[in-house]
Amino acid sequence: METLVVDHPLVAHKLTTLRDVGTDSPTFRRLTDELVTLLAYEATRDVRVTDVTIRTPLTETTGTQLTRPTPLVVPILRAGLGMLDGMTRLLPTAEVGFLGMARDEATLQPATYADRLPQDLSGRQCYVLDPMLATGGTLAAALKLLVERGADHITAICLLAAPEGLAAVEQKLAQTLAPDHGATLRVVTAAEDERLNEHGFILPGLGDAGDRLYGCA
Repeated sequence: METLVVDHPLVAHKLTTLRDVGTDSPTFRRLTDELVTLLAYEATRDVRVTDVTIRTPLTETTGTQLTRPTPLVVPILRAGLGMLDGMTRLLPTAEVGFLGMARDEATLQPATYADRLPQDLSGRQCYVLDPMLATGGTLAAALKLLVERGADHITAICLLAAPEGLAAVEQKLAQTLAPDHGATLRVVTAAEDERLNEHGFILPGLGDAGDRLYGCA
């Protein structure tokens, strides 16, 4: 699994304001939207394209367009919804599927409570939106589901990632996916933070992304 930390002054600037405890929800939503678009620019560098012939006002020329099937954007509910507009602004022709996952209090494992995804994702490029890669359980389960449905190129876009979460995702996928699954897996993030605290929150982090986006627990 490849990890890309986007090193750009505008990414660092917007992330700093997101981290600030004094940033209110409307500002947090706007900056999340802007930051995701910047991350998506890097995350889509390998999006599949094909040549196409078009006519300009003066002549014919060869250009580029996205191949089919179009990419699938998958926000993980609920906080991933706050990243959706920033992503689809850059990929307006992408399809959108929704995945709701929560930790089962009995098993402590991620459980799916909403699945609005195609059953067959063969040959699809998927972009998973999950603001905080903390313990990694939810993201690992989401990536596993997409691979098992046939997706062969999956990029997770996260505002922040903890080293423990990155390691956990890689370990869980190595344990649960067939060695010959053939999918390319990447994580694109604005920063890899220091560590998790005893409650599983990223430090220095930015708090609970869902609460800060929507203003309620």
